[in-house]
Amino acid sequence: MARALKQLLGNDHPLFSANLAALEKATGGAGVDVKLLGDITDRAVSVLRRLGLDPANTTGKEAYQALNSFAKNEVSQRRLKDCDFVLMMFGDDLVSFNLQDVIENAHHQLKFEERTTGHAKRHLRAEIICRYADHDRTRDEVVHKLVDEIGLKQPNDEEYPSMHQPVTEDGGPLVFAIGDIFTDAFIQLNEDSARVDTDPDGTKRLSLPFGQKPPYDKVDIVKSVGPSPNAAISCARLGVDSTLLAWLGDDQPGKESLEHLRSEGVDTSLMVTQPNTASTYWYVLRYGSDRTMLVKSEPYDYEFKTPERTPDWVYLAHCGADSWPMHEKLIEYLDEHPSVQLALQPGTYHFKWGLEKLAPLYKRAHIVIMNREEAMDVTGKPHDSVRDLANALHELGPQIVVITDGPNGSYASFDWKLVTIPNYPDPAPPLDRTGAGDAFASTIVAALALGETMETALTWAPINSMGVVQRIGAQAGLLSRDELEDYLKKAPDDYKVTEVNE
Repeated sequence: MARALKQLLGNDHPLFSANLAALEKATGGAGVDVKLLGDITDRAVSVLRRLGLDPANTTGKEAYQALNSFAKNEVSQRRLKDCDFVLMMFGDDLVSFNLQDVIENAHHQLKFEERTTGHAKRHLRAEIICRYADHDRTRDEVVHKLVDEIGLKQPNDEEYPSMHQPVTEDGGPLVFAIGDIFTDAFIQLNEDSARVDTDPDGTKRLSLPFGQKPPYDKVDIVKSVGPSPNAAISCARLGVDSTLLAWLGDDQPGKESLEHLRSEGVDTSLMVTQPNTASTYWYVLRYGSDRTMLVKSEPYDYEFKTPERTPDWVYLAHCGADSWPMHEKLIEYLDEHPSVQLALQPGTYHFKWGLEKLAPLYKRAHIVIMNREEAMDVTGKPHDSVRDLANALHELGPQIVVITDGPNGSYASFDWKLVTIPNYPDPAPPLDRTGAGDAFASTIVAALALGETMETALTWAPINSMGVVQRIGAQAGLLSRDELEDYLKKAPDDYKVTEVNE
């Protein structure tokens, strides 16, 4: 064990192993060094898995590059909160998992050969001293004499801030999102060459010159989208830990999607990359502010994967046609973990499968979120009474029912009352409505996960939807908590939750 610590610290003092053995003897052979190395390894392996890397088959350069992506935003940085003294050898290459080292490496764009590990080494020196000094059987003067002799106490370390931070077993609230993932190509059509025609029955069609080469204005590629990926990123930006289970092919879009999720602080350790399969790619034809989507979902072998840490919430949204066996495993998991709350944002196949098949999920759901037309389809109730729609959904099992209603705002039924919230005013005409509903639904779940009341959650959700429609794609406009609360402070007087008395 002394040899491994000596290698991590780059300490070549001839007495290093002997003095560490003396420290162990002073504890009565408690194995302090073994426990410390175990903690270092466990935390490094956990981070590598969150990065989607195989600890047994990763090079130092691969780990270094992936860690640098964690420096991009505060949510990602939280993943390294317990890694102050963590270093790992990859063959002959030493890599630091310390956040300050990672930030410096990324900020200065240091080459792998120029990487810094100094912050982690300072923390590791301090950790060794603390663990031996805090042991019941050691005497401080003996510990400090032995560590002084081998250079574990260095003059600069005394002034070094944040030398030792307490480690918490769990992070904050965790949302485990499950559902399909896509790459969207948003093609802005040229309005001089495209047009919208209307059939005799009133159906509108998008038309382009046939057999020609009409120009388009621009294309925007948006990675890692879909209701569940959107929700995972939304939660992460609001300060909630998020893990995503979704299915990708082993192609370039799949690799780019994983990289994007990691850069947003989403845990991708449960993501499935299916060999010899394409990732799902959709094309969105934009004409003005309207869109027409060309969709083709790739077939995947849907399997449920158990998260390493029990989540506070499971967020279930759109999954493919072949995913029902995965849902059955999810139902079993929820039965085995009654404390986990289920948020259900039904997708296309959930509606197609019908009430009888979905009954166990509706019954288990803590909250269900859908639009008014979807609520009518599920319950068979008419459009005119939101209360009847909400009551019919409650009868299926959910404690909280949220029904969105386009320009009319949204409704929520909970605690024996029905309330409504208007849409947050758009600062400019909407640019693209893709993902507005996902932002709304996920923001409510994030707020509840953070311990906010349902009333507060309802004031947050329309603001994030507003942010999304001001940008292209479902994620560019997702807000941080500070940004969201800043909008809330500027809200007009009539932007508030009111009870519906119909």
